[in-house]
Amino acid sequence: MDTFFREAQSRIRIGVTGFHLVRALRGVGVDCVVGAVSKMHRPASDKRRKNDRNDAEFLARQLAARNIVEVFVPDKETEAARNLSRVLEDIRQDLTRAKHRLTHPLITHGHVWNEVDPEGRRRGAWTRAHWEWMRSIELSEPAAQESLDYYVSEVRHIEAQKKAIEKRIALHAQKDRWRGRVEAFRCMKGIETATAFSLVAEAGVFSRFDSARAFSSWLGLVPSEHSSGERIARGSITKAGNSHLRKLLVEASWHYTRATKERKRGLYDDAVPMPVANHAAAGVKRLVERREHFVEMRKRPVVANVATARELACWVWALGCMCEGALD
Repeated sequence: MDTFFREAQSRIRIGVTGFHLVRALRGVGVDCVVGAVSKMHRPASDKRRKNDRNDAEFLARQLAARNIVEVFVPDKETEAARNLSRVLEDIRQDLTRAKHRLTHPLITHGHVWNEVDPEGRRRGAWTRAHWEWMRSIELSEPAAQESLDYYVSEVRHIEAQKKAIEKRIALHAQKDRWRGRVEAFRCMKGIETATAFSLVAEAGVFSRFDSARAFSSWLGLVPSEHSSGERIARGSITKAGNSHLRKLLVEASWHYTRATKERKRGLYDDAVPMPVANHAAAGVKRLVERREHFVEMRKRPVVANVATARELACWVWALGCMCEGALD
């Protein structure tokens, strides 16, 4: 049994060292897989007994029962692309925090952006007019003005970083390995190069999912359920999956509130086969109609948008599988 314990430890325990340890072990001929911890249900009595031997015994029993759900291990290029896409998400979060730090001191000093255009509509924030308004502000205290100048420079610096990363992503998206699927996803309204590249990098291979529902479940976009017998009770989405892609698809779904059923122009070149382009056009038409149906049913905008995001995920899976040759 001790030998089986050691085998269990060597096969599925990689800790926080990352996927490179799995690739290294496989490179020297050691059979190694990564088990999904969220799919391993430990007994309640073991929650207060945490040591290596108990962990190895638990993993050995899971292996003996063939109850291990393997995690997809990306290759080096895919993992590097995923890291680059997540850098953009981190920069976006940093930019949001920096903008908040900039606007809060202005509010405390009584400066609030509330200008309107000649037609009476309120002007948007972080536009050229907004920046000109901020540059015209002069605070009475030198220390306050210096802090304001620092926050302005910080926002400008992060904006420059964001543009630089977006250009890097656009360059990587043109590589032969990613270009076909990226251009196919861009045929869907609400998805541009950065989002399409993140979808490809995070999923790796779309055909590894058995169905569109499995892909939606991996994203945490399927409804939760607590049913028994004839009683069926479904709730909000599970949110138990890839939060990065779930956020991107939910943001992309807001575009369908005002989208038309027409195709996106300028994208149907050699990188997008006609069957894929036609399927994407059918997806856009379907999602626009569904969103209009939700409005007629007076669904809450947030609920309607999440439902749209789930269907958008299904169309993305289908397009990815078509580009990989797994679907006709």
